[in-house]
Amino acid sequence: MEEKVPPQPQGDYPPPGAQGYAPPPGAPPAVGYAPPPGAPPAVGYAPPPQGYAAPPQGYAPPPQGYAPPPGQAYAPPPGQGYAPPGAYAPPQVGYAPQVGGVPAGGQWMAAPAAIPGCPQGLEYLTQVNQLLIQQKVELLEAFTGFETANKYQIKNTLGQNVYFAAEDSDCCTRQCCGPLRAFDMKILDNNQQEVMHLERPFRCASCWTPCCLQELVVSSPPGTVIGYVKQRWSPIYPIFDIEDGNGDLILKIEGPCCAIGCGDVEFMVKSKDDTEIGKISKQWSGLAKEMFTDADNFGIQFPMDLDVKAKACLVGAVFLIDFMFFESTNNQNNQRTGVWQ
Repeated sequence: MEEKVPPQPQGDYPPPGAQGYAPPPGAPPAVGYAPPPGAPPAVGYAPPPQGYAAPPQGYAPPPQGYAPPPGQAYAPPPGQGYAPPGAYAPPQVGYAPQVGGVPAGGQWMAAPAAIPGCPQGLEYLTQVNQLLIQQKVELLEAFTGFETANKYQIKNTLGQNVYFAAEDSDCCTRQCCGPLRAFDMKILDNNQQEVMHLERPFRCASCWTPCCLQELVVSSPPGTVIGYVKQRWSPIYPIFDIEDGNGDLILKIEGPCCAIGCGDVEFMVKSKDDTEIGKISKQWSGLAKEMFTDADNFGIQFPMDLDVKAKACLVGAVFLIDFMFFESTNNQNNQRTGVWQ
């Protein structure tokens, strides 16, 4: 019986599905073989990976905000505005230079809003019932004994600067007259504007000269007298009267018999009827600082609702008390211990 031979394909081409050839259109690809380059992938199969793209070289920074619609602009927040370039005044030359809006001594207390009837610059005093007055240590004075002009920082209980005070006196007066010298004291706010001016004329301080006792004139703004600090004659205790601009008594200050010691020295603040309402404390700074410098620290306490002009006079009283009892000259131990000296 003759064996049948299957028909052979015509031509030189192998049958469909043979190795090296793509399957007919619509047929699934052979297992283990990828479609030829350029051929569309088969339905239901993901295209083979062609490789990995190069990593991105960087990303653009994210947008910082959204631009307003064309032809429109966003207004600043209510009650605020943006100053044009150059609208801020350059820092002024003064006693308390500022770096970046903050003085070298630390953070300043935020400026309060203006108050009707309150001298400009004294609004700070309406928000405090305690102040700390720190005298700055002068290295030249500490090492050589050469008397320099005193400078003070006035701070609140949070340690924020409220005012800066600087003595204005000539060199000859400081070296020759010592603690009895006449001086002007300029008190500046955080804008380096003079908000208070203190004037101390040359006077005697001993109880043996009752006709020429100490006095301090307080002005705010400078040129407008708002009060006086006057020493009252007493053979034992240092006593001061606080008077308003008309010369009427508003407060009293009474100190201890001996204004020296290894501890705080307190001067009591009293009303006209002798009721204690506050105090001025000369704070003990440590043995080394007390012996080798005349840089002193003072604290003031007064009622929160006390008139700001009276508070300003109490600040002035601190400087008068400092010069009378706690100021030394040429590194000599010549501080006064009482009114009898």
